[in-house]
Amino acid sequence: MIRVSYLVRPLVAFFLKGNTYTDPIDGKSYRKFLPYGYERVRENVLAPGTLSLERHRLFWLYLTNETGFFTKQIRVLHFAPEQAFLKRFRKQKNLTYTTTDLNSPIADVKADICDLPFKDNSYDFIICNHVLEHIPDDTKAMQELYRVLAPGGIAILQVPYDRNRKVTFTDDSITDQKERAAIFGQYDHVRVYGMDYFDKLRSVGFKVEAVDYTATLSDKEVNKYRLPKGELLPLCSK
Repeated sequence: MIRVSYLVRPLVAFFLKGNTYTDPIDGKSYRKFLPYGYERVRENVLAPGTLSLERHRLFWLYLTNETGFFTKQIRVLHFAPEQAFLKRFRKQKNLTYTTTDLNSPIADVKADICDLPFKDNSYDFIICNHVLEHIPDDTKAMQELYRVLAPGGIAILQVPYDRNRKVTFTDDSITDQKERAAIFGQYDHVRVYGMDYFDKLRSVGFKVEAVDYTATLSDKEVNKYRLPKGELLPLCSK
C-alpha cells in the first residue's frame, strides 16, 4: 500500500519541489520522487503530489496523447480505481464514469469481476489495471470484460508481467505469505504473467496490440516522467 498520508503528502511535495522530474498527471515538478516497493524497493518512483507510480504516469500520457478519453463522450468502467485518477476522472464532464470493485468502499458498484452485473456492450472504455493478477479465474474475468465492452470500444488491462518469461507461472501449493510475496511479487498475487498474457487476452476474443509507448518518447522524457521504459500497454479492442 502507498503509506504516505493525505495530511503529510502536501508537506512532502513542498519539501521535494524542484525541476528535475515531472508528474504529468498534475504537471508538478520535483527534485526527486519517493521510493516505493514491497519485496524490492524502487528508488525515485512515487510522485509526491498524486502518489502515482511509473505505470500510472505511462497510462496517463497514453490516454492524453493517443486517445479521445478527455474529449469524446465515453461510457467508462474503471476497476479498483486508483487514487491518482479517481477525482480527476469524476470531474470529466465528457465521461459517464462508473467505478467498481469487490471490496473498495469508494467504488460505485460492488461487484465480482468474474460475474459483473452489467449488460452486454455497456462500456466504450474499460480500465482494469493491476487487477487480474489477483483473480484465480482470470479467464472468466477476461470473458466478462470482453462481454461488457462495446463493439469498437477499448480496454486497457495492465498487469505486472515478466518479459523474460514466455509462459505464465502459478502454483497454488505455495501458501506462506512471505514465500508468495518473494515469488509472485505480492502475497495476494496468484500468478506471475509471462509474455503469453497477450495471447490469453486474444483467446477470449479481444484484438490486442502490445503498445510500447515509451518507444515514441525520448530518453530525456522517459527519465523526466520516471516511466517504465519498454513496458507494454495491453490495448484491447472489440
